[in-house]
Amino acid sequence: MAILRTSYDAVPAFTTKDGTLIRELMHPATHGVRRQSLAEARLPPGARSLLHRHREAEEVYHFLEGAGLMRLGEARFPVRAGDTVCIPPGTPHALENPGPEELRLLCACSPPYRHEDTELLEAPPHEGTPGGSPPGPGS
Repeated sequence: MAILRTSYDAVPAFTTKDGTLIRELMHPATHGVRRQSLAEARLPPGARSLLHRHREAEEVYHFLEGAGLMRLGEARFPVRAGDTVCIPPGTPHALENPGPEELRLLCACSPPYRHEDTELLEAPPHEGTPGGSPPGPGS
């Protein structure tokens, strides 16, 4: 059995369609896993992701640092380090970080994350608009 291992510093970060800065820690396209992906997401203070959904992927968010607000379907609720949220396929969702520190979480997807599976449910704000998504690599 092959050992599938990555090193955090060797995995480049990129910005997803919803504006979140992501680092794919394990993904079939690069690392050899087959049926899931695992990424770290970071949302700086004052930033939010765009409302979106994934047609096929189920996601699990596990919050590592910071606190924020989660929108899941029609529900809105606070999240903080130690919380875990399941996002069923097709469910609109978004994250907001109104706090003073970065919000950092792990995102597990099955099937694995694909840009093509992401449907934006709101238009990206114009550059420089308050509350917009953070700039990042690839944006």
